[in-house]
Amino acid sequence: MTISAGDMIPEATLSRMGANGPEQVSLHAQLKGRKVVLFGLPGAFTGTCSTMHVPSFIRTQAALAAKGVDEIICVSVNDPFVMGAWAKATGADAAGIAMLGDADGSFTKAIGMAFSVPAIGLYERSKRYALYAVDGVVQVFHPEPATGCEISSGEAMLAAI
Repeated sequence: MTISAGDMIPEATLSRMGANGPEQVSLHAQLKGRKVVLFGLPGAFTGTCSTMHVPSFIRTQAALAAKGVDEIICVSVNDPFVMGAWAKATGADAAGIAMLGDADGSFTKAIGMAFSVPAIGLYERSKRYALYAVDGVVQVFHPEPATGCEISSGEAMLAAI
C-alpha cells in the first residue's frame, strides 16, 4: 500500500556519510517534533534526479525554511558512499540537504514507492515523490505520475505548504 496524507511515516534506518564514514540514521529520530520535506528519486547521478529534482530543492531551500521547514531530506536506493559523493557533486551538502541512502530499499518498499525497469538496469528503485511531514505524519504527498519532475519538485512542494 502506498503512503498517503494522514499516515505516519514508517520507521527506517537509513545511512549517510559522516565525518568518520558511514553513519546509521533513524528516520523517526529525524522526524520527531519537526517539520520535514522528504523527497525520493530513482538514483544518484541519474539524469532527471541530478539536473532537475535535487536542484529544485536547492533553489527552494531558503523559502521552505521560511515556511517553517526544519530539514529537507533526499532518499534514494543507494549506499552512503554514493549519496555522499552525489551530495558534493550537486551542491546539496552545501545547501544543507540531507542525502540519505536506503541501501536495501526497505523504506522505499514500506511506503509503496518501489519500482523496477530491468531494460534500463533499474531494479528495486524508488519512484519519484515528495512529501511534507509534521512530527512524522504526512501532511502533503506528491507522487510523480510519470517520468518528469513536476509535482514532486521543490517549487510544487513550496506552493503546497
